[in-house]
Amino acid sequence: MRSRPFRPPRWLARTLILPFLVTVLAATGGTAYAADEDTSPPSTPGPITVAGTTTNSVQLTWAASTDNVGVAEYQVSYIFTDIAMLFRTSTNSIVITGLLPSRTYTFSVWALDAAGNRSTAPPSLRFTMPPGDNQPPTPPTALTVGLVGETTVGLSWGRSTDNVLLAQYEVLSIGPDGSTTVVGRVYLMPPAFPSTSLTVSGLTPRTAYRFTVRAVDEAGNRSAMAAPVAVTTGPAPTCTASARLRGAEVWLTVRNVAPTTVDGWTLTWALPDSQRIYAIWNAALVSHTGGIVTARNLHWNAVLVPGATITVGYVAGGNVPPGNIALNGQVCQPG
Repeated sequence: MRSRPFRPPRWLARTLILPFLVTVLAATGGTAYAADEDTSPPSTPGPITVAGTTTNSVQLTWAASTDNVGVAEYQVSYIFTDIAMLFRTSTNSIVITGLLPSRTYTFSVWALDAAGNRSTAPPSLRFTMPPGDNQPPTPPTALTVGLVGETTVGLSWGRSTDNVLLAQYEVLSIGPDGSTTVVGRVYLMPPAFPSTSLTVSGLTPRTAYRFTVRAVDEAGNRSAMAAPVAVTTGPAPTCTASARLRGAEVWLTVRNVAPTTVDGWTLTWALPDSQRIYAIWNAALVSHTGGIVTARNLHWNAVLVPGATITVGYVAGGNVPPGNIALNGQVCQPG
C-alpha cells in the first residue's frame, strides 16, 4: 500500500508553524514582528510664563512640546523652601491654587508621552506672589557680642516674629556718620532650622566697630534695628609660640610674625612656683614668682627680624608644660 504524505490539520499548523514563522521573521528583520517600542522623549516645553495671578493662585503657560507619537500630559512642580508639590495637566497651561501672598516659588515643567518618556525641563521660573503682607517683623532683641578676634567678631541675638514668614536677618555695621552697611546675612530657609548668630569677618585689627541687626520677612518688609553694640577688635598677632618637653627639658620656640623688627625682648610664661627652674639657656632668667616666669634676651640674640625665631630651653622640677607664652607683653598664638 502506498503511503500518503502527512498533512497536519489546520489547527495544528496555527499552533506550531505560525509561531515558528514569527520567530524566524523577527530574527531576520521580517515585517511580521510588532512595531518597536517608543523610546523617544517629547521635546522640551517652551519657557514658563505667568498668564495671571491672584493673591493665592497663579496661572502658568508654556509652549507645547512635540512627540513622535503624542504628548500624554505635562507635570508641573513648585518648590518653596523645603516644600515641594507636583501637579498634572493634559494641556500646556495650569492654574495652581493654595499659594500664599508675597512668597517666592520656583516652578518647573516636563512633558510625558504615553510610553512614560520624560522630556527635559526648560529653565525653572522663580516667581514672587503679589504682596499681601505689609506688616514688618518685630526687631531682634538682646544683641550681644561673643568671641572677639583680631579680624572677627561673633554676634548673637534674640528671635524676631512675623505674621507670615521670616526670610533672613541682616547684620549691619554702623559708620561714624550713622550710615549702615550690610556685612552679613543669616538666611532662614528652610524655616525649620533658624539661626540667630553670625561671625563677622574681614575686620581691621585694633579698630572700634558698632553693629546692629534687623529681620526681613518673605515679602521684603524689614523690622526696626536692634539696639546696637560696640566692640573693638583685638591686636594683630606679633608672635607665635610652641613648647616641647624632652624628659626634664622644656624647649620654647617663639617666632616674630609682626612686620617690624624686635630689638630687645622679654619672654614670660605661666609655670607654677612649685616647678622650680634649675637651668636655662639662650635667655637670662629674671624672675619666677606668682606663677610667672620672666626671661630676657642675651646680647647675641636680642634682635628678631620679621619671621625670625628664638628657642629658649630650661630644666624645671617637674613636667608641667608652660602656658600663656608672651613676647614683650603680647601673648603669642599657638604656632
